[in-house]
Amino acid sequence: MPSLFDPITLGAVEAPNRIIMAPLTRGRADRDAVPTDIMVEYYTQRASAGLIISEATGISREGLGWPFAPGLWTDAQVAAWKPVTDSVHAAGGRIVAQLWHMGRQGHSSVYETQPVSSSVTATEGQAHTFEGKKDFEVARPLETNEIPRLLNDYELATKNALAAGFDGVQIHAANGYLIDQFLRDNANFRTDEYGGGIENRVRLLREVAERVISVAGADRVSVRLSPNGDSQGVDDSNPEALFTAAAKALSDLGIAFLELREPGPDGTFGKTDVPKLSPAIRKVFNGVLIVNSDYTTVEEAQAELDSGNADAITFGRTFIANPDLPERLRTGAPLAKDDAKTWYSQGPEGYIDYPALETANA
Repeated sequence: MPSLFDPITLGAVEAPNRIIMAPLTRGRADRDAVPTDIMVEYYTQRASAGLIISEATGISREGLGWPFAPGLWTDAQVAAWKPVTDSVHAAGGRIVAQLWHMGRQGHSSVYETQPVSSSVTATEGQAHTFEGKKDFEVARPLETNEIPRLLNDYELATKNALAAGFDGVQIHAANGYLIDQFLRDNANFRTDEYGGGIENRVRLLREVAERVISVAGADRVSVRLSPNGDSQGVDDSNPEALFTAAAKALSDLGIAFLELREPGPDGTFGKTDVPKLSPAIRKVFNGVLIVNSDYTTVEEAQAELDSGNADAITFGRTFIANPDLPERLRTGAPLAKDDAKTWYSQGPEGYIDYPALETANA
């Protein structure tokens, strides 16, 4: 079985190790979703990852409801991402852009329009806004004749990601966001070709993947799914049937890799007793499979590789406070602890001030 520190081919990307940086929303762009200068340093510090998957990045104003998150729909955003990718590459790294449409998970004060979703639904709880937390709003359903416009938004964001120098893109189809809202039957009550049975509910994911592939090529496209249990209020009555069908559709398209976020009963960001579906998905997905959620040690991660369920591991919050995480894992060095109070703040504190090993030991 491969080691966590062995190289791996991820479509068109040759990764030097199997320690992948998971997408992490950090809220350091400006109000127009334009990346800022400190984002260059943040990503460059973490260039030793086998691959960096960028923070979730909006495909449109309609799709980006998180304050101070970045986008990829304007020329200014593309120009501001370019120094990030150039610097990561200069440091020997590789980086792909995660493409995000939040659906009902944002607020109109950020979207500048009513949230959209698969159906007329609302998430319980409160959304992040520029003015603080506000109650989630009832979303309106995307009309069938609006789907082509949505696909065009994914196409433009993909073109912009490549123009900005990213090595590829990841379609965010997990965590209760728009595509997940179409996939799962507790959020999708449509009666058109995008609702009802599993084949119809998978349709939007497949069409988005096909459109993105038409721009970037299958070897530069990946997808993130969260197949087991509730995710921000989105769930399904038959997750194994649904997500094996989704994975099979993506396998047939030949994407570079599939990433699965699979929390357990003791998860630190969402908990579920629903068994992990990676073993079932492994049987139908023929490409590189990557798993994620609460991996913090070499032993835990290596056990997944040894089991054959996964080919690589995405590490999330451990990368926040440990910019040189691969080296720390390789040498058994202690891991620094991140500060949750600065996850989404706008300044350098808790963002670019976590030291690497040689700095910490100086």
